[in-house]
Amino acid sequence: MNTKEKKSALTVAVRAARAAGTLMRQNLRAPKVVNASTAYDIKLELDVRCQKIIEKILRAALPKIAVLGEEGDSGAVNEEYRWVVDPIDGTVNFAYGIPHACVSIALQQRQSRGKDHESIVGVVYDPFQDELWTAIRGGPSRLNGRVVHVSRRRELKECIVSMGFGKSQVNLQRGLPHFAWLVRRVRRLRMMGAAALGLTYVATGRYDAYIERAVSLWDVAAGGLIVECAGGTFWTEPIRGRHRLRMMASSGLINDKLPKPK
Repeated sequence: MNTKEKKSALTVAVRAARAAGTLMRQNLRAPKVVNASTAYDIKLELDVRCQKIIEKILRAALPKIAVLGEEGDSGAVNEEYRWVVDPIDGTVNFAYGIPHACVSIALQQRQSRGKDHESIVGVVYDPFQDELWTAIRGGPSRLNGRVVHVSRRRELKECIVSMGFGKSQVNLQRGLPHFAWLVRRVRRLRMMGAAALGLTYVATGRYDAYIERAVSLWDVAAGGLIVECAGGTFWTEPIRGRHRLRMMASSGLINDKLPKPK
């Protein structure tokens, strides 16, 4: 894709994110229909509706590009280009009426030297704060059109770090020592429950780092790009499971002081 085509894709992704965000905002206080519930997660009927709205808008503009989404795939997701969509990131927050959730949409391109894809366009929209983060690889990250940059803090004792735990007993048990190590060394440790927003907060300098031992690709595909375009670092490592990853994002200035999740 050339620059003009990427800008066009960004415009479409923004339109799709805002459409899903409108539905989220309208239903924050409404009763929710639960499709599935586990000890650590909730799946809502509204997740499916939001993804359908997003897919309809994306496919109308770019019908040949497949969609890889939390609520299922559409098309050949291993081709050169694919959308990666989380229709409601932070579903548990949203289900409980907590206004900390977002829409995450990335356009990825397969790298020429391998089968892996990388994000080239990223959009994260928080409909409750009306905050829209956007990025195109090679350009800056923007929040509501304004260029943003990661923080410049260099000392852990001055930093706010966000951490998430995978949805299993094993991940909780392995993550707790990491939590205990961090909480004694940083100014504050946060667990907010929306990975894409955690990444955009790193990009905006609100957080200095964000760490997850087990997260899904659709949670981080857009936010990771936004961190990188804001001058930060974004590291992932594949783990067992459908598009599952270990992940650490930071300003880049404290990387040597942060242990990567294991």
